[in-house]
Amino acid sequence: MRRRMRSVRARATLAATLVVAIALVAAGAAVLLALRASLIGQADAEADSVARNAASALSHGLAYNDLDLPDGDENPVEVLDRKGKAVASGEDVEGMSVAAKASDRLNSVANDDAGDTDEGLADEEDALEAGDMADETWYGQGTATVEGVTADYRFAGVDVVTKGGVPLTVYAGAPLSAEQNAVGTALTAMLIGLPLLLVTSSGVTYLVTRRALRPVEGIRAEMAAITASEDLSRRVPEPATHDEVARLARTTNETLAALEASVERQRAFVADASHELRSPIASLRTQLEVGAAHPELLDVEGAVEDTVRLQRLAADLLLLARLDAGERSADAPLDLAALVSEEAGQRVGDRVEVSVDAESVEVAGSRGQLARVLGNLLDNAQRHTRTSVAVTVRRAGEWAVVGVADDGEGVPADERERVFERFVRLDEARTRDDGGAGLGLAIARDVAVRHGGSLTVRDTPTGGALFELRLPLDRSARPTQPV
Repeated sequence: MRRRMRSVRARATLAATLVVAIALVAAGAAVLLALRASLIGQADAEADSVARNAASALSHGLAYNDLDLPDGDENPVEVLDRKGKAVASGEDVEGMSVAAKASDRLNSVANDDAGDTDEGLADEEDALEAGDMADETWYGQGTATVEGVTADYRFAGVDVVTKGGVPLTVYAGAPLSAEQNAVGTALTAMLIGLPLLLVTSSGVTYLVTRRALRPVEGIRAEMAAITASEDLSRRVPEPATHDEVARLARTTNETLAALEASVERQRAFVADASHELRSPIASLRTQLEVGAAHPELLDVEGAVEDTVRLQRLAADLLLLARLDAGERSADAPLDLAALVSEEAGQRVGDRVEVSVDAESVEVAGSRGQLARVLGNLLDNAQRHTRTSVAVTVRRAGEWAVVGVADDGEGVPADERERVFERFVRLDEARTRDDGGAGLGLAIARDVAVRHGGSLTVRDTPTGGALFELRLPLDRSARPTQPV
């Protein structure tokens, strides 16, 4: 049983059934109370009408015995004097017992032995003159015995003083059998209908929930199959609806697609890294083996160059691995112009001098990673330029823009996105001496994106390549007035 209650269908069905049950019980109670109040109100109106008709006749001087009272089984009537003794009653009325709800006076009238009641009644009667009838009616509930049958009635009491100055009280009743029958019938119908409604509601809820959750089970089963097969090219079924389940399926497929692309990218990265590492390691090993056998033939400069290349490649691969893992150094405010000037001034061995034109711009980021981006962009420019490399730093709205331009052949329009892919080198940059491993621009873009910026390439007016690094300005350093 506990295992079944773990099901969403079971919990939803139980919750819906409880809610419907509470709502039906509350609504049924409200209906019964309203029905009972309405029928009692009708009985009060009927009893009041009969009592006032009799009181009106008495106030106009009609004698007790001449009263035209209704049949006792329909509306029992009694006329009491101030002692509570019946001086007139309806046909076949054998006795009445009234329990007041609106006034203690009805109980007092029914009690012949209450001495203090007489004084209270005298005060009320003094307020009425001969031939007057009270404006106020007292209502109560009790029983009346008519032809030996006792039944429940709703009673109305009206005070009256006859023409001869005799104070009387007229009590008239209206039967509650209609109210009791109606309430009983309604209660029986509710007791029968409530379980049927609950069963119907729970059944419909279970079926609807089961139908709604059927695609979820399909998604779960397919995800289990994908996990077991490790085939990320598979996709979960998408329902033809536009509800939350369909959106869940689409999001799941998007996640699987992103995961598949990430895994494929990782596999390609490992394969390319293995290929790139194999060449310098094999070259270095060959040189060392030749040097061991023939020391006079050892190419020390070549071995050092291969070692440096291998070291740079290992550093690039390690940085890419950290970036892929989501690592990011703590951001700190820094002056981008100062960083550019410092990096350009530290470069030695460049075949072309680097010119810098920078204005002070504050950004927030990792100094080491941004220095790596600038170094990679300058290395790329030195590799392809003919006579000049220019670096500019400027503010453009909410962005800091660093431009690195050369006067080389430029980048073809159809290759401007491909050059930022890992291990991609254009044809002119494939030699070991002139080109790297194809990771510098990929690292630069990854760092730019992780800093909330971008890295793009376009042509310069002279036909060379212009790489633009855009970084968001440091919010704490932005001027309050336009610059």
